Amino acid sequence: MSKKQPPASTISPEYLLLGFLNQSPTHGYDLHERIHRELGQIWHISLSQTYNILNRLETEGHIKSEVQVQEKSPPRHYFQLTPLGHKRFEEWLNTPTKPSIHAIRVEFLTRLYFVYTTTPEAIHALIASQIAQIQMGLAHIQIMHRELAADQVFNQLGLELRIRQLTSVIAWLEECHLRFAPPSQEK
Repeated sequence: MSKKQPPASTISPEYLLLGFLNQSPTHGYDLHERIHRELGQIWHISLSQTYNILNRLETEGHIKSEVQVQEKSPPRHYFQLTPLGHKRFEEWLNTPTKPSIHAIRVEFLTRLYFVYTTTPEAIHALIASQIAQIQMGLAHIQIMHRELAADQVFNQLGLELRIRQLTSVIAWLEECHLRFAPPSQEK
């Protein structure tokens, strides 16, 4: 009897692979090279990790592969998204990123990339939604900070650091919003 695996963390590289396969079917090596070229400063994923994730996604029914025989080289697997994989990717794409520095750096930037490359007109809504998500998280942390006892110095410092980080993230998101604004038309 096979054991059902728990869903991957939303910061899992499998969403990255699903996203690229959502754009176009490809071979594993080509997929890995594209990740390195286009998002290499965000994701650090080895070729073997790429293939392991592709194999697992295929076992789970999120992608399918077709073996392509080559004359002077070993056969290659050509991967493409299944409807189940497309649904999973779309659900992930439309879920706001948690108010965490690591999640924003990896997961949100990946979402931003895929929205920009597939539906650029939705980029401002994504950024606005993320700002709202961060503001809610920030408000929660500020309440926790206010409620701490005066002798909880290190807990205060930890929360103060998170407050500053999230405040900085909001400013960065506002800059992202401006970066993707259409150029003003001069008259």
